[in-house]
Amino acid sequence: MASLDDELLQDAEDDARAVAFIQQQLPQELKEKFSEEQLYYFLDLIADYYATSGVLDATPDKDGYVDVDIEKMATELSKQAAKEKMGVFTPEEISFVIEAEMDFAEGE
Repeated sequence: MASLDDELLQDAEDDARAVAFIQQQLPQELKEKFSEEQLYYFLDLIADYYATSGVLDATPDKDGYVDVDIEKMATELSKQAAKEKMGVFTPEEISFVIEAEMDFAEGE
């Protein structure tokens, strides 16, 4: 059984790989808009959104996928980032981060 330290280290490595993947996937005009720190922040917001929105409680389709309203999620994350003074981002900009994170998670 892995120790808590091992699990935390693995989580940190997974997050670092996710951030690197997202940075590669962002359109050129957004690569400079999102700092590495902000991308880590959005990873946390995405995980929190999944945990609190009920998305994870939805019944998967026949292929095992759950429908996620990216537009709604991006709007919520945009509001949260502004509220917490992490930057001003449009939902459209954040949707690129969400979609890249989903692509990363699907590839894992």
